[in-house]
Amino acid sequence: MNKDDLIQTALSSYLAHFEAPAQKASIAPARVNLIGEHTDYNDGFVLPAAIDFYTCVAGALNNDNAVNVVALDFNETDHFDLSAKDIQKSEAIWKNFIRGAFYILKNQGYQLHGCNLVISGTIPKGAGLSSSASLEVALLATLNDLFQLNLSKLDMALIGQKIENEFVGLSCGIMDQLSVACGEKKRAILIDCQDYSVDTVKVPSELSIMIVNSNVKRELTQSGYNDRRRECEQAAQLLGISSLRDITIEEFTTSKSQLPDLISRRARHVISENKRVLDTIDALNKCDYAHLSALMRRSHISMRDDYEITVPEIDFLVDIIGDVLGSNGGVRMTGGGFGGCVVALVPSSLIEPVHTAIQDNYKFKTGITPAIYFCKPTAGVASLL
Repeated sequence: MNKDDLIQTALSSYLAHFEAPAQKASIAPARVNLIGEHTDYNDGFVLPAAIDFYTCVAGALNNDNAVNVVALDFNETDHFDLSAKDIQKSEAIWKNFIRGAFYILKNQGYQLHGCNLVISGTIPKGAGLSSSASLEVALLATLNDLFQLNLSKLDMALIGQKIENEFVGLSCGIMDQLSVACGEKKRAILIDCQDYSVDTVKVPSELSIMIVNSNVKRELTQSGYNDRRRECEQAAQLLGISSLRDITIEEFTTSKSQLPDLISRRARHVISENKRVLDTIDALNKCDYAHLSALMRRSHISMRDDYEITVPEIDFLVDIIGDVLGSNGGVRMTGGGFGGCVVALVPSSLIEPVHTAIQDNYKFKTGITPAIYFCKPTAGVASLL
């Protein structure tokens, strides 16, 4: 389903379910992180791109002081009362992103009213492409228009992060929500997660963004994601700094003896990854694909050995693609880890050989059928009505 079809599906489904047209609707993209993994909650640098998979949220006010939600992709509904003293969590994970938005907005003093919502999307779930952040930002944009909240894109990103941190229970950083909110066509975005500043970085036209879903599913709130954040905070405390952003790799090398081995390795990944992000921007600007290849490879090895967030299937995909690319492009795991996707920057001449190598080898060794996507950097969240 393309973007236009998704929008039409959401709007027509709203009319069918609620017997009236939607008053407002918004659409938000997915994102893929080219490099800079687990650096965002350490005040570091990240280099994501918003990509052309989407979530659409259509809505209108009602007179019931209740929220009625239809999730087309799950063929499920939700209902909760805004006049209740507190908004309760649900056992259905998708519902908590909606409930969490109202919970955070309500706690921040915004005036909310009953509304009806229809949600649909094209983002593969559990693949590490930020379907949750896309949902949060698309929802907040629609609520912003419905309730005239005057939220900026940064406001929406920060509230989306709070939904995850304070309601869903995932200690994520700001990267996913900010990249979904602020993406630009044909460009990646450099986010400084210390001050939330955003700059754009051109992706050379001869490189395609290839995403390969390992189809190894993970639930980040039940994985080691939150553990990694706690370990980084411990490292910063032992080093006497406010965050791992505040130390260079050279300074860390002379100080790492203060840390237990596990904590040292976690810190080394984050500190070295920050430098790799900045070096990758330089490589992209110079079209230095050999350097790009080396940086993405080092990033993956660091995630595998120091941060320990890859799985054998992901490592195998990286090896398959890397063997074909050589020094002509780059490949690494992307996302929170423990399954999900790899991202590759692939020159047009190698797209077919890479595709063939994956198809010939991955399922044969793992028994899992991968999903392969080609994506373009796209614009961030937008209002439709």
